[in-house]
Amino acid sequence: MPELRALIAAAGTGSRAGLPYPKTLHPVLGRPILLRLLDLLRPLDPNPVVIVSPLGAAPIRATLGADGATAELIEQSRPTGMGDAILLFRQAQGAAETEHLLIVWGDIPLLERVTVEALVAAHRDHGNDFTFATRHVDEAYTIVERDAEGRVTALIETREAGLVPGPGERDIGLFVIRPQAVLAVLEQALDGARGRETGEHGFLYVVRHLAERGCRVEALPIATERDLVSLNRLSDLAGLPDQGLEP
Repeated sequence: MPELRALIAAAGTGSRAGLPYPKTLHPVLGRPILLRLLDLLRPLDPNPVVIVSPLGAAPIRATLGADGATAELIEQSRPTGMGDAILLFRQAQGAAETEHLLIVWGDIPLLERVTVEALVAAHRDHGNDFTFATRHVDEAYTIVERDAEGRVTALIETREAGLVPGPGERDIGLFVIRPQAVLAVLEQALDGARGRETGEHGFLYVVRHLAERGCRVEALPIATERDLVSLNRLSDLAGLPDQGLEP
């Protein structure tokens, strides 16, 4: 089995964006987001795992079939959170032998190859357990916390912490992990695992627990403006950065 596999978290129904289909199927520059991500990831994993909802499985499967694209679909039976979605990787082919897992949120249409390749290379070269891409922005909905030496100590969701987003370093929904270490933390009932607002099992809280356990966690401020684009509402796609865009 390959040393590295990729997982696309795409169980969102699209309802919050006002879509009648999974938002990962929304076309951007003429191509569904999911297919754009599969194109991007193919050199690293020709058959990525895609986490889907029961209602989203059929349209996603149909879209893949019409395009001739391949992916390993795993259903998340109930919308219980991103942490539970990522734990489903254990059902994937060769999961037990996978040394590195590249995780991508399924609503990032303009993710750049250079960012993905740099993140994977740093993760491997530095012997990390958890590596993620970041960018400094004026309105950070997640906040990277670092100690005096610059080491990552936490990744905080402002909504859950009751904070108003402001200038700071945020993640973009792109991670590389050692699944054997990180999934073991995810399956424990730890402080911060359940969102105060949603009650769902989160994912970003594991950064603090990994750092406290002495695991190697690194945040790389390498994300571009294009990498930041994500679909929560259709208005999020208005005024896309137009420099170097490809269909």
